[in-house]
Amino acid sequence: MVKFAHMADVHLGGWKQQPMQDLNFQSFQMAVKKCIDLKVDFVLIAGDLFDSAYPPIEILKETFAEFRKLKEAKIPCFIIAGSHDYSVSGKTFLDVLEKAGFCKNVFQLEEKEDILLLNPVIHEGVALYGYPGRKSGLEIPELRKIKLNEAPGMFKIFMLHTTLDKAKGSLPIDSLEADLISGADYYAMGHLHIDFKYKNFVYPGPIFPNNFQELEDLKQGGFYIVDTSLGNSLEKINLKTKNIEVFKFQIENALVATEEIISKLDLVNLEDKIVLLRLIGELSQGKHSDIKFQQIEDFAKSKGAYFVLRNTHNLKSIDTQIEIEIEDDANLEEETIKIYSEENPSDFNKLIPQLMNSLAIEKQEGETNENFNLRLLDDVKKVIDF
Repeated sequence: MVKFAHMADVHLGGWKQQPMQDLNFQSFQMAVKKCIDLKVDFVLIAGDLFDSAYPPIEILKETFAEFRKLKEAKIPCFIIAGSHDYSVSGKTFLDVLEKAGFCKNVFQLEEKEDILLLNPVIHEGVALYGYPGRKSGLEIPELRKIKLNEAPGMFKIFMLHTTLDKAKGSLPIDSLEADLISGADYYAMGHLHIDFKYKNFVYPGPIFPNNFQELEDLKQGGFYIVDTSLGNSLEKINLKTKNIEVFKFQIENALVATEEIISKLDLVNLEDKIVLLRLIGELSQGKHSDIKFQQIEDFAKSKGAYFVLRNTHNLKSIDTQIEIEIEDDANLEEETIKIYSEENPSDFNKLIPQLMNSLAIEKQEGETNENFNLRLLDDVKKVIDF
């Protein structure tokens, strides 16, 4: 009988804004402390410990310090790569963690003709199997060929970073059929940022919300403690860092929107809160740049707000035709962006080159249209913090 922690989707380094990145790391610190306090037998991290295969050195130093705490408490940690910290070359900083003795990657593959055989990592009567996630769900066709090598008499855990058919809802994406894989007593899932259970398949959700929408929906991160002595009982551990205050504004006149937003903010206690501003509607007067977001943010912070995030994805402007004279045909894109930005000053203009780079990505060999579109959308969302 064992008691273990099941985490996934930590995404250290994922937030571009330092205050939010700090909260993300604090959530991970809280999770590590809780595991030590509860004296779990081991910890599972089912993919995306980092937001990229090559995280910044400061993120690595802080992360190593947390893993050292687990090691000093004699709590082993078992991991797999996720779609973010996976590398096609097979080399990531997860290898550095493993070589430092802080964790063990349980991905042990043996190829036999048309079968992909996973061998277990054995730990005190528990057999741990794992398969990494990849960009755009490219791991799914391979997972359909997976077989688990036998480990008689042991409690079997299969760590996966993928989309399960029973969990995807209405998303038009490829997914792994739950009924197709068998042999494990517990499936430690990652990748979908949802708190979801189907039979013995469990998604714990992210350690900290990863974007504006997740902050709105989830408010906080969390993970599960699993106790097999109680029949695989699940205890959800919530990781609350800051309270979140959500404001939704229907905007038609951008010329008066700043005052309207500030007047609403003035009615609420914002002390030490994350303030989310969601602006929707179609502008009949003015344009995006007429909304003084810096003034709004300064006001919120004067009331003690921890951080302010905004989402204007569904705030539309009436289309206007842009007439510009291009002097440098050789650099058409750059010249167009420069002239447009000068005539339409806005914070959004800083994102235009990044958006153009995201939209210029090419479809990979063997990638479905569906997965390519989702990968493209994911890159764009990261640029605009949607």
